[in-house]
Amino acid sequence: MRRVVSNRQFTIFEAMLYINKYWEQVIFIISVIIVTFIVSRILRFLVGRFFRAAARKLKVDPTRYNFFKNAVDFILFFIALVVIFRSIPALHTVGTTLLTGAGVLAAIVGFASQAAFSNIISGFFLVIFKPFSVGDRVRIGQLYTGDVEDINLRHTTIKDFENRRVIIPNSVISNETIINSTITDEKTCMFVEVAISLSSNIDQAIKIIQEEAMRHRYYIDNRTDIEKTRGEHPVMVRVMTFLDSGIHLRASVWAKDPTDGFDLKCDLNKSIKERFDAAGVTMANLHHLLVMKNL
Repeated sequence: MRRVVSNRQFTIFEAMLYINKYWEQVIFIISVIIVTFIVSRILRFLVGRFFRAAARKLKVDPTRYNFFKNAVDFILFFIALVVIFRSIPALHTVGTTLLTGAGVLAAIVGFASQAAFSNIISGFFLVIFKPFSVGDRVRIGQLYTGDVEDINLRHTTIKDFENRRVIIPNSVISNETIINSTITDEKTCMFVEVAISLSSNIDQAIKIIQEEAMRHRYYIDNRTDIEKTRGEHPVMVRVMTFLDSGIHLRASVWAKDPTDGFDLKCDLNKSIKERFDAAGVTMANLHHLLVMKNL
């Protein structure tokens, strides 16, 4: 009789343990789902705020980046599903299979879209560090020069001086030297360089260059107060070097922005040549002497 009672008590104890373990698993699953949902809401809020700020800077529609918020949800809930499956002994194998398959899939997607992700990450850096903005005049490396027309997470569009659009991937820009003419101060110093003959009057040539530069509509006086006190000329013309058949002069002429500076330099090249001709200042005849020897 005692043995029957003991077996019955043992069976009831096993049942209670099973029920407790069952509810522990249920509570654990519910907790994982709740935590995942809370974390998902927080991350969606943070990602959404980041992309809204980025969209304002890039001047694009923020709904373009809803894919990233949905991707965050997918990754979080997939991880939660794997954790739940691996916590249940009967489904432990399924959870391991999902985890292994996700790793293989991630590797395949990573290799297949390496360039795309590289451009996206570079786009993030462009938004965060802001080496240039829409409307800036930049030179990318040694090949591309123009005004920034559009920036997105994949590429940057630059309008060159021939009104053509140059589409440059962000990953390429991140690896190039960027010269920004308008990031802080748009004023530009243009070097106007001429070579006069050795027999020409240097002072007369310098005076003509200064007069033509100051007469131009785009010229500005960029001297500091100290330079004005010292009595330095608004247009500094320096003798750079002596050439084989002439003298190299360089004038530093300032304009308010690169666009005006380009026009100013082109106009001065013409007007200075005309004034030199009228004043009898001879331009240097630059040539190279080639000696041929019969061996």
